[in-house]
Amino acid sequence: MTAFLTKVNAVILNPLITFGFAVALLLFLWGLFEFIRNPADAENRKKGQNNIIWGLVGLLIMFSVFGIIKVILGTFGLPQPGFPFTR
Repeated sequence: MTAFLTKVNAVILNPLITFGFAVALLLFLWGLFEFIRNPADAENRKKGQNNIIWGLVGLLIMFSVFGIIKVILGTFGLPQPGFPFTR
């Protein structure tokens, strides 16, 4: 059972968490780009602001998921990887 959970974490969960971090970061950066690129257009600045907020919300959720996974792995005594971007 331990080997199965370790494999699920390494093959499925870590890539999904990494992908979620990447999507949230890209959304944040795109919102920042829109916000800065359109200083006179209030509607596009609002879109950029919304993307920044949702990108930050996504990053917060992904950090929470990463923490919950670490707690679950620690509870079952499974090896805990580092941050998803490190191997």
